[in-house]
Amino acid sequence: MINDILTGIPWGVLLSFMIGPVFFILLETSIIKGFRAAFVFDLGVVFGDVFFITIAYLGSYRLIQSLNDNSSLFIFGGFIMMAYGFISFIGTKKEKKVNTKTIDNEIIKKNYLGLFFKGFFLNIINIGVLGFWLAVIISVGPKLEMETSRILIFFISVILTYLGIDCIKIVLAKQLKHKMTPTNIYKIKRGISVVLMIFGIALIFQGCFPDEKQMVKNAFEKMEKH
Repeated sequence: MINDILTGIPWGVLLSFMIGPVFFILLETSIIKGFRAAFVFDLGVVFGDVFFITIAYLGSYRLIQSLNDNSSLFIFGGFIMMAYGFISFIGTKKEKKVNTKTIDNEIIKKNYLGLFFKGFFLNIINIGVLGFWLAVIISVGPKLEMETSRILIFFISVILTYLGIDCIKIVLAKQLKHKMTPTNIYKIKRGISVVLMIFGIALIFQGCFPDEKQMVKNAFEKMEKH
């Protein structure tokens, strides 16, 4: 259980630093309406992620089950993750700040329920989010042996980490908004894409050389005993 939680934390951190329209609207909402309003908006975003996670899990479960070899699962998942990172990398361009003024003016007129649904719908209209979660499940699922309980713990860890860091972003909204220059946005997006590709390569290596991985694991276990 602890290992599944620790596996989810880096993904939660990675997710929290993905920059898009929702990121800027979250900051704007915090500045204009305060912490509570921004948190409710973020909960809507999180429920959008839960919605996509459910779809991705149900859609990928049969595919993963059809691959009965763990090595094949790691290699397949690694290629999916690496491809996702590569596509994100080549598609990243320097861009101006997202103009969210029109959306923000609409958000601040809404009540908390309106903020929640605004966050939810702004997240689910981005089909790339579904692609991200599908890549995560295909990549991480084999490590969790596709056990529903372990996958649930993993995603709870991801979401809570993501939500926790978002709370910090909400508190530091003014400072973060000032730092989000086009150059910094470009660097962060490129960096995240590279990290995803590295994750993918690591999974492929793990699938291609399972014996070496086990040897390293055994070596560490012997060192701990001594």
